[in-house]
Amino acid sequence: MEQKLVIYNTLSREKEVFEPIHAPSVGMYVCGPTVYGDGHLGHARPAITFDLLFRYLTHIGYKVRYVRNITDVGHLENDADEGEDKIAKKARLDQLEPMEVVQYYSNRYHKAMDALNVLPPSIEPHASGHIIEQIETIKEILKNGYAYESNGSIYFDVEKYNKDYNYGILSHRNIEEMLNTTRELDGQEEKRSKVDFALWKKASPEHIMRWPSPWSDGFPGWHLECSTMSMKYLGNEFDIHGGGLDLMFPHHECEIAQNTAVEKHQVVKYWMHNNMITIGGQKMGKSLGNFITLDEFFTGSHKMLEQAYSPMTIRFFILQAHYRSTVDFSNEALQASEKGLTRLLDAYGRINKIQVAEISSADVPSIRQKCYDALNDDLNSAMVISNLFETATLINSAIGGTVSLTKEDVEEIKDIFDTFLFGILGIKNESASNSSGQESFSKAMDLLLEIRSEAKAKKDWSTSDKIRDELTKIGFDIKDGKDGSEWKLK
Repeated sequence: MEQKLVIYNTLSREKEVFEPIHAPSVGMYVCGPTVYGDGHLGHARPAITFDLLFRYLTHIGYKVRYVRNITDVGHLENDADEGEDKIAKKARLDQLEPMEVVQYYSNRYHKAMDALNVLPPSIEPHASGHIIEQIETIKEILKNGYAYESNGSIYFDVEKYNKDYNYGILSHRNIEEMLNTTRELDGQEEKRSKVDFALWKKASPEHIMRWPSPWSDGFPGWHLECSTMSMKYLGNEFDIHGGGLDLMFPHHECEIAQNTAVEKHQVVKYWMHNNMITIGGQKMGKSLGNFITLDEFFTGSHKMLEQAYSPMTIRFFILQAHYRSTVDFSNEALQASEKGLTRLLDAYGRINKIQVAEISSADVPSIRQKCYDALNDDLNSAMVISNLFETATLINSAIGGTVSLTKEDVEEIKDIFDTFLFGILGIKNESASNSSGQESFSKAMDLLLEIRSEAKAKKDWSTSDKIRDELTKIGFDIKDGKDGSEWKLK
């Protein structure tokens, strides 16, 4: 059955039916990290959100070219046009080459993404590898009259652009208000207006990351990089541009202005933004210094953490909320996610314990469509998970004998988990990932419980209790039921 996906377009502030420009091909660009430090929970959210979209679009038959960039130059402190380059500053402090910093943190970012089971994008361009293309984009914007040179730097003329188009179309900001509220920053007297932004910055003598251009030895503006790389790999019209809500202004607003100044039309059809991860109601971010790195979550080494949390717990925690809602970090919330995920994986592991019946007393076929309906409604992963919890209850009820399921029902339930939990939501069944060793381990446990069962049948209570008590002591949970005993690791 064909699935009709509806997504929320930030540009129109409405949910819209997703209709690709060149179906079945889909072009998707997502803003990747600026690699000057370890990835944190705030970086995991867009990666997981757009991984979910990538997986789902592929699942429903689209051929997706997914571009996610690496920002390795031009991102200045405070996201402004002045100050030190974030990567160059880190290189100076650590006495390294800037590209050493880039390589080191890119490697660590990829390792964290692998742990979170985030699929790699189709193309991962680096800003520093596309300087020539960015210079060409600037030439085009200058030719079309929407930029000017000042002391070897090139600035985008926002007020001139706004006369012909709409600067603020995405963020719904008013240029007059911005002129009244934007504070003057030191060293910006070379701009015609304080709302103008840099396309190319002339490098000061101490600035180590620099390239030759027709205007000066310098470096590209942060906003320009994404405009240039997205259009290079996806064309002058493409389907989806994604990123965190904190990038909507100024980054994405400036991208739209640059794209339109070059192409004279909107380049991106759907703009999608995930909401923020917060700590105590405040956005988690490097600039605020209130972040916990992904490695700290995986090892439990941050002072705010009560324990370590596995990558799949983190992924499940993020997917339990709709991508457009905020997610507030707390140990309690993460522990609840850990328990919830364990419950689903336990239920999946017990499917083969269901005694099949001739007649079904449950409406299993409707579950699959309910999961599709949730995903088609703007990727409602929270509702998919809710449907999977209901399915887990069904499994447990069937094992307990209060619900009867046919062989077809059981096969369908297994396929629902395989399709939605593991395939589309991208949860790795960590307990089954080392399956050959796991299988031998399971067989050994089942053998022990069989010996215990035989001891009970012979009324040899001391042997029966000893096996149970010793297993409990080393971390196993043993449950006795009318169909025998079951075990799981605590």
